[in-house]
Amino acid sequence: MIFHAENTFRPGDRGYDEELAGFQTGFTQRPDLVVGASGPADVRQAVRYAAERGLPVSAQATGHGLPGSSEGGVLITTRRMNEVRIDPGSRTARIGAGATWGRVIEAAAPHGLAPLSGSFPGVGAVSYTLGGGLGLMARRFGYAADHVRALEVVTADGGERRVTAADGELYWALLGGGAGLGVVTAIETGLMPVSRLYGGSLLFGDELVEEVAGAWLEWTGTVPDELTSVLAVLAHPDLPMVPASLRGRYTASVRVAYTGSAAEGERLVAPLRALGPALEDSLRELPYTESGSIHAEPDQPHPYRGDSAMTSGLDPDALRRVLRATGPGQPVWTVTQISHLGGALSTPRPNAVPYRDAAYLVRMLSMITPGTDVPAIRALHDRVGSGLGSAVLGRSLNFAFGAGDRTDGLYGPAGARERLARVKRAYDPGNLFRRGYGFGG
Repeated sequence: MIFHAENTFRPGDRGYDEELAGFQTGFTQRPDLVVGASGPADVRQAVRYAAERGLPVSAQATGHGLPGSSEGGVLITTRRMNEVRIDPGSRTARIGAGATWGRVIEAAAPHGLAPLSGSFPGVGAVSYTLGGGLGLMARRFGYAADHVRALEVVTADGGERRVTAADGELYWALLGGGAGLGVVTAIETGLMPVSRLYGGSLLFGDELVEEVAGAWLEWTGTVPDELTSVLAVLAHPDLPMVPASLRGRYTASVRVAYTGSAAEGERLVAPLRALGPALEDSLRELPYTESGSIHAEPDQPHPYRGDSAMTSGLDPDALRRVLRATGPGQPVWTVTQISHLGGALSTPRPNAVPYRDAAYLVRMLSMITPGTDVPAIRALHDRVGSGLGSAVLGRSLNFAFGAGDRTDGLYGPAGARERLARVKRAYDPGNLFRRGYGFGG
């Protein structure tokens, strides 16, 4: 089988490391062959090559959600497949496997439309959606996966399929099942009639952190579905890459995206502003093209490991336990983010996204700094989960960064995982797509 030499790389080749490079730098990928796909034909060829040799095959767009380190096999990079086409009449976007949400946002904006993108515009839109896709407007419109109308996927037999809801089990499994069933080369998904938001963040320091966290938790019980918010808490390290004003400080940030009017948004956030002087207040009306500024996440690649807990609820005592497990004095530098769920997220849809009854998502993202003991990170994340007790329903596939050694809780209760395994046996009986967060076969 012949590949185009300029788009294939083996260890030792010039360009091999550059082709592998992604946002997550904490784990090492050393495949035997890297195929830089320019289109579905390259993906089909790479899958057939791997199948003939019994090699594991995986795909990478931006490299945010690596399950861990790996050796051997075939890796397909999709960054060249970044075409985005907008149909304003049907409010639909066709998104190539390598396109980022930023690219989709810019393409949709001239038509007064917006995708259900997440907090960081640099994330790959397709991989994000396959894991569910918990976005800025999630409580208003649901998961990104809920609005997918069609997927184009290369399955283990090397064939390309166009999959819609009429295809039943494969459609169900692809949306929420992640990358274990094939390489999705494009999706067609609905866009929302949104051109602006009221949004931004309130940042509070040190002595107000626990008070702000408790007030936010109570406040989430009062807000409408049109408002989606996240509480982010961090003990900032005293390092050069941290702004001087924040080095060594402990902060709580409430991040807000509201699809209603700016005037109503101001009224809704007033109780939070009244908690005390904010270090920063960026709440304002803004075009959706600036929605990435709400979370203002770092855009430089770096090493990290992440995990999460979907919970049926969150009481003040449990919240305090989470903060103390990840706050100042802990040996691991961790960002704790808690997303308010509910609203449209709770509506059942014909896809495999689990835990529709979850009320909150608790996320831990720990930096892997020189000398960090990665098992200590996992132990810390496990302690956070244990502190939440019986409220834990499971884990979120999209926020299991580098935690590929654990697949428990990622796909819902046993019945859902068994259903995914049946689809796996039907479409990938040889377990070709066995890298990553597997659900059996």
